[in-house]
This record gives sequence, structure tokens and C-alpha cells, in this order.
Amino acid sequence: MALANAALATTLIAQTPVALSVAGRTGNDGVSLAASGTFLVATWGASATGGQDIFTAVSRNAGATFSTPVRVNSTPFEARVAAEQPAHVVLVSNGKGRDPGIVIVWTAKRDGAGRLLTARSDDGGATYSTTTVVPGSDAPGNRGWESVTVDPSGKVYVMWLDHRGLVAHTAATAGGPAMPKPDPVEQAGKSALYISSLDGSTPPTSVANSVCYCCKTSLIATSTGDVYGVWRHVYPGDLRDMALTVSRNRGRTFSAPIRVSEDHWEFDGCPDNGPTLAVDAAKRVHVAWPSPADPADRASAMALWYAVSFDGRTFVPRVRIPTDAPAGHVQMLAESNGSVLVAWDEMVGATRTVKLARGIASVEGRVRFTPIPSPGAGKYPSLTMTPSGAVIAWTQPQNGVNVIAVSRIASR
Repeated sequence: MALANAALATTLIAQTPVALSVAGRTGNDGVSLAASGTFLVATWGASATGGQDIFTAVSRNAGATFSTPVRVNSTPFEARVAAEQPAHVVLVSNGKGRDPGIVIVWTAKRDGAGRLLTARSDDGGATYSTTTVVPGSDAPGNRGWESVTVDPSGKVYVMWLDHRGLVAHTAATAGGPAMPKPDPVEQAGKSALYISSLDGSTPPTSVANSVCYCCKTSLIATSTGDVYGVWRHVYPGDLRDMALTVSRNRGRTFSAPIRVSEDHWEFDGCPDNGPTLAVDAAKRVHVAWPSPADPADRASAMALWYAVSFDGRTFVPRVRIPTDAPAGHVQMLAESNGSVLVAWDEMVGATRTVKLARGIASVEGRVRFTPIPSPGAGKYPSLTMTPSGAVIAWTQPQNGVNVIAVSRIASR
């Protein structure tokens, strides 16, 4: 427990945020962060009358200041992002002494179908390559709620929820007799979880069926090249629980779904509230997610839960992350000292507010969470780590429009 005590002894506080926005836009929403050393990138969607574009801003001092935002997508207004499915960013090494490559992935619509698009910058975010389609994401039907990660070799993986099976079923039954309302579990079985890599070495692969559509996913590649993904799965009985998959051979194959926790939440609908995943230096797998405080009570408020696995195959029983109100949109990262930093949003009075906590699991898997003072009003946080500490970004209301707030989390 010495590690736990040391990790929790330092008090953390979010510093005064930097505000990012695009001039003339009606809203700035859905931020994601990535950092390599003190080089940090924020990406988000900016709305206008004609639609949405993806922008990035670059910091070279761990989030203290940022460059002027630059548009990523080649064709104006081709993005279709939301806070639960924002644009994502990962950084790929370009060699010692050079800025890392900036890879952005986001959702778009064409002819009623969803696609995942990507672009890359190799000049520090000044310009971006022509937009291309993520391999396997241009099939019929809707898709999205993606997550992105990069392994030590620079291989970029993308994981997403996919409705191509539902489209095929609809086409096969078109023109037949009227059907009764479909069973929700059977219906969920037509939605799948896909993973592919941008370089094509992992072809588009359906890892699991029966996914809970409209909940974000989370994907992590470790320092040894293992790849972990987590999502909300639909189990028999219409139970909406977290599931994990892992590849231990650099994306050649992925395991069958591993149930993180049996929450007993029966729900026929779209929670729009997915999980988050972190893997620490000791290879402990941390998962946090929203689920009702009392699944037997349909009016129960949404709570946050946490579980840890020491082997990537089984999880200790879940524990509740302390919150003061209905909470969701959780994000998490692992710190070098073995602790985890968790961010989410919840209602404080009439204001949605970003909250933070730090926790560490004992050798038995028990965890203690310590609150960190809130950085302020807003929603949908994102986290990343720099040498000087964690950085948080979120969507914040300001003068009638949304801006992206970025704050460094410092010790005091």
C-alpha cells in the first residue's frame, strides 16, 4: 500500500483553462487530445450553417499555449461528429528530433451511410494530407462511435460500431409481410464491432456481434504491442454490460468478448454513454463506465463504476466512483505511479460540470478515489499525459456558444 499512499499524497488542481475556438463558428464540440512529450494536439468539430469541419490546434509547451486552429478535412463541411463520437487524434513517431505525425480520424455521412475518414499532418499540424477512407468503413449502413490508438511501431488501429448487418437484414426482408417489433437482443445481433488498421496489415475484422449501438468505444495499444478494446455489449436478457477484447499478436487476431462486470442492467434503448480504458506500466487493465446505481429501478440515476484486471482476462468486482449527481461521459488515463485519473461530467444544480478524481488499486484490486477540484462548467472531457502532468480538455459554454477549454492539472 506504500505506492497507493504516495500516489494519493499529492494534491492535484486544474489550472486556469485556455479557450480554443474557430472564429465565425456557431459551436466547438467534441474534443480529443494526444501528447508526445510536450507536443500536444487538440482536435474537435466546429459547426457552421453549412455543416461541420474538423480542426486541430497544436501546443509545444504541454498545453500552456496553442497555435491557430487549422482545418483537417479536405472537403468543407464533410464531417458529422458529436460529443459521444468526436474526432480522434493519435501521434506517430517520425524519428528523433522531428515533430510526430498527427493522425486524425472522424465520422462523415454520404448517401445516408456512415464512413470513417482520416488525414495526416507531418509538418506539425500546419497542413493535412488529402482525406482518405478508413479501410473497411465504407460499406452500406451507418457506423461510428470509433476509437483510435497507435502501437510502438506506429501502426494505427481504429475500432468502431457497424450497422452493415442491419442493412443486409433489412434488404433481405424488404417486401415481405409486416413483422412484429423485433426482439432487442436479436436486433443488437445485427450490429458489430469492427477493427482495422490504417496500413492494412490488420484487415477490417468483425470482432463481435450484439454491440450496444450509440455508446462510445475505447481502444489502447500497450508498450509491448498488445491491443485492448472495450465497448458496451448486449448480452442475453438485453443486459447492457461492458466487454473487453484483446490481441496479443499485434492485431492478427482478437479474443472473444470478455465480460468486465455483470451489472444486471436490462435496457432496450441507446444509453449514449460508453466506457473508457487504460493500461498501466504493470499491464493492469483499468475500465470505467456508466451504469445505473440500481439496475432494478428504471428511474435510477446513472452512476460510474470501475474494475481492474491483473491478467487481461478476469476482473475484480466493480466498485463505484464517488459522484454527487447523475454522471456520465467518463474518460480515464493511467499515471506512471500506478494511479488512474478519471474525468466525467455531472449535473451540479442546473449546470453540467466537469469532475475529476484520482484513484489507485491495491494488490487485491481495491481502489480508493480522491476528488480533484472541478475545472469548471462543461461536458465531455478528454485526457492526455505530458511530462509535466495530465492535461484535460472539455466543451465549455462561453458567451452563448461552446468553446474548447484546455487545462493543465498541476500539483500543489
